[in-house]
Amino acid sequence: MSNEQTHPLHATDKNIVDSLIAKDKPVDLDFINLARLINRYTNFPGEIEIKEDIEKILKFWKINKNDLFSKTKIIWSKSFRPTNTNKDLVGSGFDTSN
Repeated sequence: MSNEQTHPLHATDKNIVDSLIAKDKPVDLDFINLARLINRYTNFPGEIEIKEDIEKILKFWKINKNDLFSKTKIIWSKSFRPTNTNKDLVGSGFDTSN
């Protein structure tokens, strides 16, 4: 029996990954989404296809994880806020408070 799991947000995340793969010139939200997906899937048991796609995106954008995370810290520090909070923050913990 395999230990690989399917993440509950697989369908949503796959759509985001597919949109990022097609980006020649990523914008701030693209960097934020990629960093968020890396954090979500790094230690997740499974989702090999999404993990491989994340690596492809990093190569295509010519950025490594450390540089990506540094870049996103700068983006957030400049008061960046996603324009469509409900959609953009799926799985962020945004919707967990009552």
